[in-house]
Amino acid sequence: MVHGPAVHSKYPALDGDRLRLRPPSATDSDPLLAILLEPEVSKWWTEYTSELVLTEMVQSDKHLVIEIGGKVAGAVAVYENNEPEYRATALHIFLGERWYGKRYGAEALATVINFLVAQGHYRFTLDPNANNAPAIRSYERLGFARVGVARDYQRMPDGELNDALLMDLVMRDFPDGRVDWR
Repeated sequence: MVHGPAVHSKYPALDGDRLRLRPPSATDSDPLLAILLEPEVSKWWTEYTSELVLTEMVQSDKHLVIEIGGKVAGAVAVYENNEPEYRATALHIFLGERWYGKRYGAEALATVINFLVAQGHYRFTLDPNANNAPAIRSYERLGFARVGVARDYQRMPDGELNDALLMDLVMRDFPDGRVDWR
């Protein structure tokens, strides 16, 4: 159990219909690590330790904790490019197994995307492991399109190299200016 101060987030708490996204706090380290160690999560999010969760997630201003029913359910990482001509954002997300299949991940992504659209962002990318078919289906249902493959992108714990599927979502595909997770 490693705890340390959380960094003041540049993001406010964001409420979806069924969940809340909020800046991380020091007490989130253990629940986030427990989720990252779940069998279905750790297939794709490999080799996380208490120290790594603390430094990469809790002490970072780039993560929002996904909270469902008052419980830590996962996190969304937000990597913004704020240059005026390239208002794009890369996103990463993980969610605990107990919340799979209920569109919570899609809701979390839509909540972040809609917030960032209001800040002037218009393009969003994801790069899931190409073997993660359930995540890819969920992202496509949300409106992400396959745009390419990054070969030998992720080294797995057994040494195997896996490809990543490059996906993007552009706001011109959403005439009303909002992404709906339903």
